[in-house]
Amino acid sequence: MKRLGAITLAAVLAIGGLTACRGGDSDSGDTSSSGGPKVDVGITKEPCPKSEHKDRGCIYLGIISDLTVGPFKALAVPITEAQKAFWKRVNTQGGIGGYDVDAETYVRDNKYNPQTHNEVYQEIKGKVLALAQSLGSPTTAAILGDMKANNVLAAPAAWTSAYAFEDNILESGANYCIESMNAVDYANETFKPKTVMAVHLAGDYGDDAAAGAKIAAEKLGMKFIDVKTDSGTDKQAGAVTAIVTQKPDLVIVTAGPADVAAIVGGSAQRGFTGKFIGTSPTWNPGLLQSPAAPALKALYLQSSPWKTFSTDSPGHKAMREALGSSITPNDGYTSGWVWSYPLLAALKKAQADGDLTRAGLVKAAKSLTKVDYEGMLPDGAGNYAGGADGIFRQSLIYNPAAGNGTTDVPLVKDYFTGPTAKDYKLDKPCYEKL
Repeated sequence: MKRLGAITLAAVLAIGGLTACRGGDSDSGDTSSSGGPKVDVGITKEPCPKSEHKDRGCIYLGIISDLTVGPFKALAVPITEAQKAFWKRVNTQGGIGGYDVDAETYVRDNKYNPQTHNEVYQEIKGKVLALAQSLGSPTTAAILGDMKANNVLAAPAAWTSAYAFEDNILESGANYCIESMNAVDYANETFKPKTVMAVHLAGDYGDDAAAGAKIAAEKLGMKFIDVKTDSGTDKQAGAVTAIVTQKPDLVIVTAGPADVAAIVGGSAQRGFTGKFIGTSPTWNPGLLQSPAAPALKALYLQSSPWKTFSTDSPGHKAMREALGSSITPNDGYTSGWVWSYPLLAALKKAQADGDLTRAGLVKAAKSLTKVDYEGMLPDGAGNYAGGADGIFRQSLIYNPAAGNGTTDVPLVKDYFTGPTAKDYKLDKPCYEKL
């Protein structure tokens, strides 16, 4: 996938004229009609298409997500809906410096395919100031070079540790690597495993989580086993066989929700009794309606970068109010809402600096030392000025299979940083050390 992204990027960079595309009627280096901040791409003097505020211009944000056929669509659809609701709330609270924010006009489906992701990005990049969402680590990798060349800032729907080294990405929460370190440290505290296996998809997503598990296991003197698998419920036989024959005490699993059901259910059916801890995107409440439910209830825990939908915090309350009572609770909504705060902070900072150009927005993002997540993440989150040293290192452990099939699930361990993550120096993306 990385090679595919590199090839596509080379083709894009070869036609440098694309870098000058502008959205709407805004002019590079122009200012708003009211003498406001400097603007360039993706900002218009005309109101947003659905805006009730005809005296405001429009800031267009793009969304590229897995909306129809990919393995994460059950999470991606609510992620996207939550982000639409988030920016509507921003508009009702006054917008950004005389502008409303539109996160609906340029929504595109990547089908969790890097080539498709790049194709739809090329369709919208000349029309948007930034990306409110770029879902997936391997898919975002396919456009990252172009984003950097054109000063396009993005809030990712992913947690790879590589983002700690990227000025154009506003990541939130503990990355996959740190999250897996914490999961292994938690297991060491509670049931002392001697063998840890990472079962994971290839690429920035799965490899990053597996690397974190490996780093923690080796530090704690545990045997580590690495098992890659492919996406698809019909492709998990090899992973199941590896689990039941090598009998690890702990399996850190990093795949899609349906894959996890096949892996955990298939392993239990063949007599495996060890523990599974799934990384962030592996769980969906619908799994408790699947044939794997008994196995999940017996063997499975979930690590998480933040608290669930029903949590009592100002941010969670605002999210639930904005979404309304008609939706079915899903932590895709929670993730979409949380991921939006840093981009809001960057927009406000750029506006205060008088520079809402793409370059001005990236500069503003790099200067942030903290972000107000309205209690959805603890103090200390959102230190982008700190680079890799400023990464957020806390995560949580839940027991979703002990819940009732919603997001109201038992919390096993509140925000914590394990000893491995606390001492770890992130000097390059973790997946490069796997």
